[in-house]
Parts: sequence; structure tokens; C-alpha cells
Amino acid sequence: MKITKFDHALLSIEIDSKIVVIDPGNYSSEIPDFKSVVAICLTHIHEDHSYLPHIQKILLENPDAQIFGPAEVAQKLGKLPVQVVYHGDHFEVSGFELDFSGDLHEQIHRSIPLIQNTGVMVNRTLYYPGDSYTIPENKVKVLACPTSAPWIRISDVMDFITAVKPETLFPTHNALLSNNGHELYNRRISEVTKENGGTFVFLTPSQSLEI
Repeated sequence: MKITKFDHALLSIEIDSKIVVIDPGNYSSEIPDFKSVVAICLTHIHEDHSYLPHIQKILLENPDAQIFGPAEVAQKLGKLPVQVVYHGDHFEVSGFELDFSGDLHEQIHRSIPLIQNTGVMVNRTLYYPGDSYTIPENKVKVLACPTSAPWIRISDVMDFITAVKPETLFPTHNALLSNNGHELYNRRISEVTKENGGTFVFLTPSQSLEI
């Protein structure tokens, strides 16, 4: 499995030359010309996770790719076919196993209505929770951990890592951080990952992790 981190929340997972794309959002000014995409997983409706022009570009090159996301994502994308997913759903697509967890986005503020959010685990190896701290049922080998957002406190991130205890962790959802911010947050995240027996890896955009 080859996991590639791009800007912010955009991830690709490649196995045997086939690809699953997760959360192509608008914090990527451009996205790669992905080939052999079999699935697009969208955790929720926010533009930094499900940006229609990027989704359309992926589908232009990969018209048979299946889209997975919560019901609100299906409503947002209109006529595009979306397989609506719920907590506990399991799907198999061209050698990929996709397991979905969670129901709601973390609270930004009590005045802002909560929206749907469903995280995804790929082949019981990579877990990405979207904008949530949902803990999956299975042990996590690789955690793509959100590290910066209006809804995030570093203490909650550290508690989440302690609960999940991933074998390997890399930060994602971090386009809002400066170099100083990365250094500060990564120090705390690295410490708690190692305290719980895991390995911390920092990936810059377009860097990959081979599992």
C-alpha cells in the first residue's frame, strides 16, 4: 500500500496500480492527474473536503470511479451518483475494503449546526476520521491524524491518539499551519504517539508512505 499526502486533507491510497482518493478539497489549488481511480471517499460537505471541480476532474479521467459519502454529500453533489454511507458500512471495490465510521462532525461552536461526517478505514490499515475524533472498531495500523482546524484543540488530538494507539501516525488536515505551527503541533503529537508505542512520520505535500 502506497499512501500519499497532498495539500490539507487530500490523500491517495494505491494498491496494484489502483487508487482510492480521499477528500479532494479546495485547499489544493490543483490536484494531480489521478489515473486508475476506483473510489472517491468524501467524509463531509465542507469545501476543504469535497470540492466539486476537483471531483469532476477526477471523474473526467476516471468515469467509473465510485463516490462514497454521507447523505449530505450526496445532496451537495446533485446529479453525481453517490453511494450513501453510514457508521458500520463495509464495501469492497477492486481489491479495496472500505469501512466507514462515525456520524457527525466535531462541534465548531454551539451556534453552528452540526453536519454529518463519516471517517473511512482502507483495507483495515489506513484510518482517516475526517473532521471527527471517531474511534474505529478495528486496530489502526496507520492514522492520518487531523492536526489543525477551528474545531481542534491539541489536548483533544492527544487524547484521540491515546485512545486509538496507532502503529504509525502522520499529520494531515494541516494547511492552516505555518512552519512554526507544524513544529509546535508535531512535537506534541509525536510525543504522545511514541508514548503509546507508535511511530510518528511527518509528510509534506506529495510525500508518500509505503506500508
